[in-house]
Amino acid sequence: MTSLEASVENFVLVAGATGGVGQLVVGKLLEKGVRVRVLTRDAAKAQKMFNQQVEILVGDTRQPATLSAATSDVTHVICCTGTTAFPSARWEFEQSPNLIEWGLTFLNPQSSQAKAKNSPVKIDAQGVSNLVAAVPQNLQRFVFVSSCGILRKDQFPFSVLNAFGVLDAKQKGEESIINSGLPYTIIRPGRLIDGPYTSYDLNTLLRAKTGGKYGVVLGTGDTLSGDASRIDVANACVECLFYPSTSRKIFEIVNKGQRPPVIDWETLFSGLE
Repeated sequence: MTSLEASVENFVLVAGATGGVGQLVVGKLLEKGVRVRVLTRDAAKAQKMFNQQVEILVGDTRQPATLSAATSDVTHVICCTGTTAFPSARWEFEQSPNLIEWGLTFLNPQSSQAKAKNSPVKIDAQGVSNLVAAVPQNLQRFVFVSSCGILRKDQFPFSVLNAFGVLDAKQKGEESIINSGLPYTIIRPGRLIDGPYTSYDLNTLLRAKTGGKYGVVLGTGDTLSGDASRIDVANACVECLFYPSTSRKIFEIVNKGQRPPVIDWETLFSGLE
């Protein structure tokens, strides 16, 4: 089977399920009648968010030993994990930096990553690599939410975005997926807008609509720039599973132009080289 069908045989694992894009991915999968398992560090948070409509397994992509149970028997993986591009509390520094140390992080980005538990290196590079190594070898698709600018890290504004290595880390994550030999789809969104919906429950997620008035544009070769609705990114993550033509494809997604009444994903995907 090369494309997703809503059946008991298919079981999708969503990593980063309680994040802005991840929540919407889970809601879209459930809307389509697909069985879902979520990988989370916080079972109580996931339970409150998704009620009893998904299987919840506690694990951490930074800790390989916690991943085998979560990846067992799944047929597809959608990885929406991520952290902030710049040092913040979300990086989970081992000790809270003082003002001087905060200043030094901007002078020595590599040192700041080494002192943080939740930096891009730990999440987007090592975490993704750990997850790839843990999935079944007969996995039908590994979908990864990456970023525009991977191939333009020396160009503005991506050079600024990559000041602390987030694009370097995401590129390493991409490489681990591509080199694994697994069927994959890598989605590179522009600057994420709409949300995040971190305080919403499942019923609200199922009703989420993009507030933007722009259409969806896909591209290849890392040439697009602009904003991307988290709702459209989540839809792309799910919709691509239904189209075999998106396997082993890397594409960017941004919002531009007039928005049609219905987004025609089949036509959008057919334009990918």
